[in-house]
Amino acid sequence: MIVTCCAESDGPQRQIAAAASINMRFMVRNDLRNIAIIAHVDHGKTTLVDQMLKQGGAFRANQVVEERVMDSNDLERERGITILAKNTSVHYKDTKINIVDTPGHADFSGEVERILKMVDGVILLVDAFEGPMPQTRFVLEKALEFGHKIIIVINKIDRPDARLADVGDEVLELLLTLDASDEQLDSPILYCSGRDGTASLSPNTPGEDLTPLFETILEHIPAPHVDTDGPLQMLVSSIDYSDYVGRIAIGRVERGTMRVGQELMVCNYNHHDKPYKAKAVSMYTIDSLGHTPVNEISAGDIVCVSGIENVTIGDTLCDVENPKPLPFVKISEPTVEMYFSVNNSPFAGREGKFVTSRQLRERLHRELLKDVSLRVHETDNTDTFRVAGRGEMHLSILIENLRREGYEFQVGAPRALFKTIDGKKYEPIERMVADVPADAVGSVMEKMGARKGELQHMAPQGDRMRVEFLVPARGLFGYKTEFLTDTKGEGILSSVFYDYMPYKGEISKRSTGSLIAFETGTAVAYGLFNAQERGQLFIGPGTEVYEGMIIGMSPKNEDMAVNVCKKKQLTNMRSAGADDALRLVPPRKMSIEEAMEFIGDDEMIEVTPESIRMRKAILSNTERMKKLKGK
Repeated sequence: MIVTCCAESDGPQRQIAAAASINMRFMVRNDLRNIAIIAHVDHGKTTLVDQMLKQGGAFRANQVVEERVMDSNDLERERGITILAKNTSVHYKDTKINIVDTPGHADFSGEVERILKMVDGVILLVDAFEGPMPQTRFVLEKALEFGHKIIIVINKIDRPDARLADVGDEVLELLLTLDASDEQLDSPILYCSGRDGTASLSPNTPGEDLTPLFETILEHIPAPHVDTDGPLQMLVSSIDYSDYVGRIAIGRVERGTMRVGQELMVCNYNHHDKPYKAKAVSMYTIDSLGHTPVNEISAGDIVCVSGIENVTIGDTLCDVENPKPLPFVKISEPTVEMYFSVNNSPFAGREGKFVTSRQLRERLHRELLKDVSLRVHETDNTDTFRVAGRGEMHLSILIENLRREGYEFQVGAPRALFKTIDGKKYEPIERMVADVPADAVGSVMEKMGARKGELQHMAPQGDRMRVEFLVPARGLFGYKTEFLTDTKGEGILSSVFYDYMPYKGEISKRSTGSLIAFETGTAVAYGLFNAQERGQLFIGPGTEVYEGMIIGMSPKNEDMAVNVCKKKQLTNMRSAGADDALRLVPPRKMSIEEAMEFIGDDEMIEVTPESIRMRKAILSNTERMKKLKGK
């Protein structure tokens, strides 16, 4: 249903004259709602969307549907997190509800920031036990900046440890802290079980389905108030890519109407390059999980447009006669960087399909088209690139995607990005929140103190404690593994960028050293048996190694070269126990994140489609010792 609105005036004649003079008509699209679901990681966004799709009639009654149907990416399914924002829609009564499922992890918050430009309101999802977490605060703050209407959903109410009343109070306290308006403070609160697909307006009344949620969306989230007859404006908030049609621009039509075959002007608010003409070859909307081709789309709706070869995020598709670009949301700057370079190890080129600097450069620049939080810089070395992102996970996901696509390369240790403000050195600070068993609080506080963390808040959560620190981003490098050890695997750790603050001073590096392969060859049981007495091994028998490759961790704060290729010397003498089997401790298999946490400034990770190897930047043991001694 479309309702025509007019501004207040002294009379009908003046209204008509004013409307004619400006040649436009403002409309309320009551047949449409645009919402985003925002939350901290693992609070149940994707599961709730699954149920909304099911109850919105997206699937047949007998259709078999996978869980987390919106997480189509392999990495998303493996890790159980959403990495890329995705669009879908459901129909309730006579209204189409466009839904954007956003990432919850802080490292992918660039996705959240730009997606909020496409919607008119948000559903804030909060875990019924954990309550507001660091990313909850971040995404809520961004939504408040846009002035969006908010629906608070306390999810997982079926948890036995649910704290419904306390969590509701904590959310309202967070709204007060973030200077929410009176209207935002009066946001409705619903109590949901995403797994069961139920919602209720009362914590004491169990829900039967998601009808209360759908009704609240229609009542509380404003319908788009748009100008359908004005000159076309569509802000590109996301980019998809297809091997068949190339780049696909995704965004909301802010003004006017767009038609297939229409000539467009592509311009950018921040980059005053010469605008260029293009044509909308095809268009489609996203209904449920499918694509519906359309010949025409009106202001207020979200659409996908193909046929514009060089379109990028932040561009505006405009009317040719009246090209006026729209401002794009300022994306938070990266805080962590790593060096990506061509693999030059002795095993280079064995396992990868794409191994040259040209191929690596093209792939990194292609990633920039859809990841607005990423930065790629050339260096003096043509084979090396400086890549900056929002956090270790942000960059590790990029590394994992590249290796799965067949790329072979190497990366250096992550480094925090510093700034100089008024001649002083500033560094990125993270707000770190940890939920830990009561007996582990001492260990966490000790480790945070050594890493320049400042305690901000501490409060009991049932039989656990929640501690909050402001800690330098570089202080969290390598801490995750220690944290899990200190809390016996029961701790929950999360962090989000807080601000740049004056440099906190030196932070001691890791207290362990590396076990380094002495020579090139194949690791054998006898050599590994002798080496495991020196520390924890990362490889097993039969693994090919090269000189300078890291094959384990030493408990001492110094590196040690070991010969894992050494075979037992054979004699014609038989000693007691000679036939006893050598007992090897199972090696620790390092993931990309664990390797990134482990390596030091003089070490690198060799990444191939088949292997993750760590190595010294200088492979030769002799050359490395000479440099260490200053010769």
